[in-house]
Amino acid sequence: QVQLQESGPDLVKPSQTLSLTCTVSGGSITTSYYYWSWIRQPPGKGLEWMGALAYEGSNYYSPSLKSRTSISRDTSKNQFSLQLSSVTPEDSAMYYCNAFRWDVNYWGQGTQVTVSS
Repeated sequence: QVQLQESGPDLVKPSQTLSLTCTVSGGSITTSYYYWSWIRQPPGKGLEWMGALAYEGSNYYSPSLKSRTSISRDTSKNQFSLQLSSVTPEDSAMYYCNAFRWDVNYWGQGTQVTVSS
């Protein structure tokens, strides 16, 4: 079973870049047909899909966040990462990494990030 663990700072200042890493165990991030996503949930709001990295390396981003979002991977460490630039307090949320294939859907436990000066 795939397990995911988010890591990164819990506090980011406005205008800075938020950087998170998801460490994957129990499976390779290059395994066919897996899509590796970042999803967030602001306080009191629903889940928001931010973007995904496909098993073969293609990127997909939410149109509303595309200009500020980058998702990359380090296959040697079996990790994928999120960078969100020019953050504002509205980017404060619980951030989750996710692994999806047609038959499975795995989530990390999430990490709370607050944007504040």
